[in-house]
Amino acid sequence: MRFSPQYLFRLALCAAIPALSGCGNFFVYPGTGGGSGSGSTTSYAYVANATTTNLAAFALNSGKLVSVSGSPYSLGISPTSLVVTPANTYLYVGTAVALYGFSINTTTGQLTALNSGQALASVNVVSLDVSPDGNWLLALDASGVTVDEYAINTSTGLLNAATGATYSITGNGVSAPRAIKFAPSGAFVFAALGTGGDAVFNFNTSTGALTYNTSLAGSTTSSDNALTVDSTSTHLYIARSGTGAGVTAYTISSNGALNSVSGSPFAAGGGPYSVVIDATGDYLYAGNRTDGTISGYTIATSGALTPISGSPFASGVNVNSLGRDSLGKYIVAASLGGSSDLTMYSFDATTAGKLNVASTATTGTDPTGAIAVAMTH
Repeated sequence: MRFSPQYLFRLALCAAIPALSGCGNFFVYPGTGGGSGSGSTTSYAYVANATTTNLAAFALNSGKLVSVSGSPYSLGISPTSLVVTPANTYLYVGTAVALYGFSINTTTGQLTALNSGQALASVNVVSLDVSPDGNWLLALDASGVTVDEYAINTSTGLLNAATGATYSITGNGVSAPRAIKFAPSGAFVFAALGTGGDAVFNFNTSTGALTYNTSLAGSTTSSDNALTVDSTSTHLYIARSGTGAGVTAYTISSNGALNSVSGSPFAAGGGPYSVVIDATGDYLYAGNRTDGTISGYTIATSGALTPISGSPFASGVNVNSLGRDSLGKYIVAASLGGSSDLTMYSFDATTAGKLNVASTATTGTDPTGAIAVAMTH
């Protein structure tokens, strides 16, 4: 795994001349960030629909999914990924050709297009994530398997670099990029590369510098599809399909080294494709795309997982993405098919961590194509 020589040169130049506002395609925004949420008592869910080319917005009110006024919002191009900034001020939308942005009304959940609805950058987005301080946006790019980085102007939501700094990834096996995720500490970035395994990067929140650290070997018979990190940034969980399918768990050392948790991988349903930890940090859920279920687990202090009573829980057809609400009350699942294609779960009052269907909604005509869900924090 390596960086392109062109990028390393740009990074060295920027380090040598910090007074410059930008070097080549690498810009540093000296903003103050704002990593905390808005404190709203209402959570919002935004759903990307690849079939209708729309974004659907829902408020999670009193256990119901309620459509936000003005929803759905037309993109005119199939979305592939969504991410909400930590302060709940902006929603970024990835497509196979470009990045788009919206400002979020934290009172109503309504969206307003940034840049008059024009693309913020040209990039083939598979997955997006924003740094915990809200200053940096990373896009996992399917074109050449790269990580593209953008500095966020936290006042306007615009991106300070037209194409971003590009980090080339070469790994074990044939990479099929799936997901990218910051550790909550901001110190590390993890990328799931399908059959290419996983990559680990060190991240400097002050400068935005991304440096390759280590990798997990890939396999031609399994695919690492999604990942999440616990709130202490000490455990990494990966949703894996194929050979050795399930949720694989690793401890994260202070230097970024990964070590397998005893008992890993932990069995899941068919085709694990998404994974999320609830707001309390006590439970982990894996969306199984092949059999349309969600596997639930309690998380031990060691990082080991124990199935929750009643797991797996029924979900939509080809469940593809999971999200959690900011108040710790709900888990939301988006599915590629079925009617409804969006399911909100509440937590059982008797069995800890068990999921009960609280509300459903539809974002399109079956097969709907609800490919991703992003939640306010």
